[in-house]
Amino acid sequence: MEALYRQYFEAMPCYLTIQDREFKIIDANRRFKRDFGDFAGRYCYQVYKHRSERCEVCPVDRTFRDGLSHGSEEQVKCLDGRDVSVIVYTTPIRDEAGQITSVLEMSTDITEIKILQNLLRESQTRYRLIFEEVPCYISIQDRDLNIVEANRQFKEDFGNRLGCKCYEIYKHRTEECFPCPVQATFQDAQVHESEEVVTSKNGDRVNVLVYTTPIRDGNGEIKSVMEMSTNITQIRQLQSQLTSLGLLIGSISHGVKGLLNGLDGGIYMVNSGMDRDKPERVKQGWEIVQRNICRIRSMVLDILYYAKDREPDWEPISTITAIEEVSGIMELKAKEQGIEFRRAFDRNAGSFEGDAKAIRSLLVNLLENSLDACRIDKKKDAHYISVGVTGHPEHVVFDIQDNGIGMDQETREKAFSLFFSSKGVAGTGLGLFISNKIALAHGGTIELESGVGRGTRFLVKIPRKRLQEQPEESYAL
Repeated sequence: MEALYRQYFEAMPCYLTIQDREFKIIDANRRFKRDFGDFAGRYCYQVYKHRSERCEVCPVDRTFRDGLSHGSEEQVKCLDGRDVSVIVYTTPIRDEAGQITSVLEMSTDITEIKILQNLLRESQTRYRLIFEEVPCYISIQDRDLNIVEANRQFKEDFGNRLGCKCYEIYKHRTEECFPCPVQATFQDAQVHESEEVVTSKNGDRVNVLVYTTPIRDGNGEIKSVMEMSTNITQIRQLQSQLTSLGLLIGSISHGVKGLLNGLDGGIYMVNSGMDRDKPERVKQGWEIVQRNICRIRSMVLDILYYAKDREPDWEPISTITAIEEVSGIMELKAKEQGIEFRRAFDRNAGSFEGDAKAIRSLLVNLLENSLDACRIDKKKDAHYISVGVTGHPEHVVFDIQDNGIGMDQETREKAFSLFFSSKGVAGTGLGLFISNKIALAHGGTIELESGVGRGTRFLVKIPRKRLQEQPEESYAL
């Protein structure tokens, strides 16, 4: 029987040693002898680690002290100089009296496993670095659209909101977006793409191009979806500027054609008057030519006015005159649609410096927005628009309110974006964008208060005096 156990001892596919209390190796199996050589009279730490003193943490020592099995992970050096990673287990050997006389130490070579672990760790580190530093927003979402992981850029711009719904973070919505590319990927396991407008934690609106791809578990089942969103805001801004310029050119093309026809008519009258020696006809034709030249000049200036950045044409503006002029026009439109038009003017509002044409455009755009909001709202029997103005020591405030359809948070956040419209095909998305640009160019602001079904309120604050340094924003498209 002893010979049989000795045979097992020698054939074990690991390093087996028996050590006494001094940590001397008193026996070892064949594999140990092959890789570490003669052990007679030598201590384990001399053979295994080429040390002159025992290891600080020794599982053999612990087994001698408490009589229990212990384990550890070590690195040892063979005769040929190879470093070998081993996992160590110890067990006590007792005499007939139950006293521990020696300890059996079993060391299994796990070098290949450690190499694979290191490679995996390096690979994970490398891919984690790519995940964190890639210049786009990356989030991992489960089937309930909870964000379970996100990269550094996502956290910087949207906050560390792990566990929250993607639509709450991206769009401040209370319900899932439709259509949703993430849900589409969960359903068909395909890559999907879409273009969205999201809002950062600082309130900045960001245009993103979204791609989704499935992440599978070991059984091939989709456990989550990775959503990658690339910031294309600057590209969209450039496209918007080019589009807006095209819209402006298209909108004046018929006007230019009419003016040219007017010039042709005036020139004809001048020429025919000279041929027939009719001074009155010449004078009449020349007046037509002059009038159309003035109109062409004005139209060209208007094109430049909107199509390239320019500073306001500063002049003193009577606050009451400005608001009454606009109100007079818009009140007629409101009455035609059965909408009550209310006025609340501070007659002592005084004056301020600004561009009269631009301020008029700002107010008209806001009032037209209120008219449309009331017209679209079919849930109320009566609608009203309230226009007010108040004067303050440093600024004037125009107050425009309505009880129309109102806006939800997502719409409010996008209201001043170029070409964004909540009216579908009925809106161009230019009005509020231009109004905001005009306010900024005057050093002012537009505050928007709105709620679904409650209507909307615009508070336009314009400084009385021109600022020394105008902001870079202008109201050109």
